[in-house]
Amino acid sequence: MTERRYWFQAKRYGWGWGLPLTWEGWLVLVAFIALIAAAAWLFPPAAVPNAFAACVVVLAALLTAVCWQTGEPPRWRWGGDRPPQ
Repeated sequence: MTERRYWFQAKRYGWGWGLPLTWEGWLVLVAFIALIAAAAWLFPPAAVPNAFAACVVVLAALLTAVCWQTGEPPRWRWGGDRPPQ
């Protein structure tokens, strides 16, 4: 059996994920940022704040789902779980 390659590493302190570990993770992060910028262009926050907020919520949920599927398992961490990188 091959070892699973995580796209996103777990944060050292707290709960969640940090920066991507692989090119696939970086691609997901860049796409997320580009889609947020596109949402700001299509739905200017000053003009239509509800539409922009809805886009941000949906995109954040999609990013969280990708991190959940491809990242290290999330749990609360206090910093002593792994050696410094």
